[in-house]
Amino acid sequence: MKRAVKKMVTGILLAGVLASFTACGSKEDEAAGKTDVRVAYFPNITHTQALVMKNQKTLEEKWDGRCNVTWTSFNAGPAEMEAIFAGEIDLGYIGPVPALSANVKSQGDVKIISNTTNAGAVLLKRKDAGIETLSDLAGKKIAVPQMGNTQHLCLLSILSDEGLKTVDAGGDVTVNASSNADILNLMDNGSVDAALVPEPWGTTIENNGNAQILLDDKEVFLDGNYPTAVVVASSDFIEEHPELVKEFLQVHEDTALYINENMDEAQSIVNAEIKDATGKAIDEEIIRNAFTRMTVDTDLNKEAIMKFAEISKAEGFISSVPEESDVFTTEFN
Repeated sequence: MKRAVKKMVTGILLAGVLASFTACGSKEDEAAGKTDVRVAYFPNITHTQALVMKNQKTLEEKWDGRCNVTWTSFNAGPAEMEAIFAGEIDLGYIGPVPALSANVKSQGDVKIISNTTNAGAVLLKRKDAGIETLSDLAGKKIAVPQMGNTQHLCLLSILSDEGLKTVDAGGDVTVNASSNADILNLMDNGSVDAALVPEPWGTTIENNGNAQILLDDKEVFLDGNYPTAVVVASSDFIEEHPELVKEFLQVHEDTALYINENMDEAQSIVNAEIKDATGKAIDEEIIRNAFTRMTVDTDLNKEAIMKFAEISKAEGFISSVPEESDVFTTEFN
């Protein structure tokens, strides 16, 4: 009942801002003859291209004299979704599940245009929780960063494969959402038995000494061949500025190549940007190990994303499974 009420309220709020979606696309700086391009990102290692591009100002150099680039940091997918709906963001780095939700709620006006990173999450067990295999998750308490996010849906898929159900679905597995930092403490004090978290929190919690890996990054979902972050764009921006979208994606792809060829330097850049946004850098050993648990890849795995759509629909997080052609836009004319 609580979940249904929450979804109804969220739907009402989003419906209110959807009315302004088409009217608030990118704005022209009339005095300078420049186009404003507003890019959203999270200060997370899984948004690594965004952090490197922001740090190196590659977009600003690419569009020198043509565009004003603004970078806006978010900490949660729903907040970024609302900014996109309100016409405040043109391009965004975001998780695949919030991207799907935005696509459905906007009736296809939010498009997924590229991949960013894959995998980058692990399932941890508390050492003294009596968990040796996945079947031992029966009757346990498991934490995820957010209900309905990518890690939550991966966990639901794992439980389903094991024939287990959550308490909400009539089973005996309790799933709760907490911030990643709180999950570290909950694992320490025995309040949760397991957790499915993204990096660098997987490594952080493991290194804390009270937890062990139950499923590594290649075992959580689809052998690790699933997106952790994607790039989305508003249909208005795509229609009004297809050349800018193509140029953006070229820089995005070039940055992915740079990261994969210069991993140590890229990690330092990402860490510097995280410190700038959050006030605290990640321990070098942690960020180095965290990067080994994800891949930087711009190729879209549409099959994996549509699998997330099916799980989201089954769990009631979206109202319908969209047509694949309505979710993705990869050609810009």
